[in-house]
Amino acid sequence: MNMIVATKSSVPILGQVSTLLGWLMDGIYRVLDNLFGVQNVGLSIIIFTLIIYMILTPIQIKQQKLSKMTAVMNPELQAIQKKYKNKKDQTSMMKMQEETNLVYQKYGVSPMGSCLPLLIQMPILLSLYQVIYRIPAYVGSVRDIFTKAVTDITSVSGYTEIIQGFLDENKVNTVKLVLEDGVATRNSIIDVLYKLSPSQWEAFADISQFSSFSGVINDTASEIAHVQYFLGLNIADNPLSIVRSAFVAGSFALVIGAALIPILAWFTQWFNYKLMPQTPATSDNDTANNMANTMKTMNTTMPIMSAIFCLTLPVGMGIYWIAGAVIRSGQMLVINKYMDNIDLDDLIKKNMQKAAKKREKAGLPPQKITNQAHQNVRKINTASINEESRGDSKPKNVNYKPGSLAAKANMVKQYDEKNKKK
Repeated sequence: MNMIVATKSSVPILGQVSTLLGWLMDGIYRVLDNLFGVQNVGLSIIIFTLIIYMILTPIQIKQQKLSKMTAVMNPELQAIQKKYKNKKDQTSMMKMQEETNLVYQKYGVSPMGSCLPLLIQMPILLSLYQVIYRIPAYVGSVRDIFTKAVTDITSVSGYTEIIQGFLDENKVNTVKLVLEDGVATRNSIIDVLYKLSPSQWEAFADISQFSSFSGVINDTASEIAHVQYFLGLNIADNPLSIVRSAFVAGSFALVIGAALIPILAWFTQWFNYKLMPQTPATSDNDTANNMANTMKTMNTTMPIMSAIFCLTLPVGMGIYWIAGAVIRSGQMLVINKYMDNIDLDDLIKKNMQKAAKKREKAGLPPQKITNQAHQNVRKINTASINEESRGDSKPKNVNYKPGSLAAKANMVKQYDEKNKKK
């Protein structure tokens, strides 16, 4: 697979956002260098990821709230689906949509609420990948390390053919030279140098045509190694290649270090999914069961896919992936704790008041809609109870986490049902 590292993305929006994030990454690198004397891209990536996810915290909170409220709403939504299960006429479908919208209104959740945060995050996350994957293109401080060596290389007659011959002889197939007017561009030469392993740097310095400045090449190799290596791993190399070369060299510590990247990527992603609110499956709702099974499959396969990706992508990407998952887990723990302490009755009351104000601005009577929402939900719950009494369905015993928002919602439901029976 041929990859260009030093060339910036030219995709509209993505390219501009990547440039902005690149300035941030370069700023972090310079601060670490000037204030602490630390020149390390791996550490810069971790701090970079932390800052980005802190900026995205409001969106993360909104998504987590939506996820928690959706888990609470699901029993009422499933009851509506069950009520209109075999009714396909237009009137019934319209009533089903109306009652569904009223439940969303009751809990202050928009049916499209999950789309906007994703639309906002998507270009940012894609740009993050661009910056971390193409470090020399966006981090000027790293790019400057290659300036002297590239200048000397391009002063040699036929340097393009010399470098291409080196790539072919050493089977360097993860990067290629980009030609302009028949000669390799400076950016593509930086691509080649950034991707070289220590042994390949030695072979590159031994090229006879470059012997007059072999000291410059060796100095560049030493400096970039100091910048690239994080906990003994070259962030520009991928764990799979590191494991292969480490086995040959007999460096089992390096094998363990490289193997930890995909393993930690799997574990942190798996832990993320475990923190997400889960919708319990029911015995008589095919739609809900299908959704629950789909989510369960995704929760199993996505962490595995993360491990596979991090096995073949550069270590720098794996560091970003793991750091992001750890930060998200911390955010989820805090948000889940906050959501579990919310008073459900107060939340519903505030949401209904907001909905009433919106409808008032639209020229609709807010009080009528508020009452209608309560009445429809009450009818839904009553219909469900009547079906159970007729033997149409069996009561479900769902074990909710004590003190959680879902548990409080279930208590409210049971209280309402008890009062209705009196």
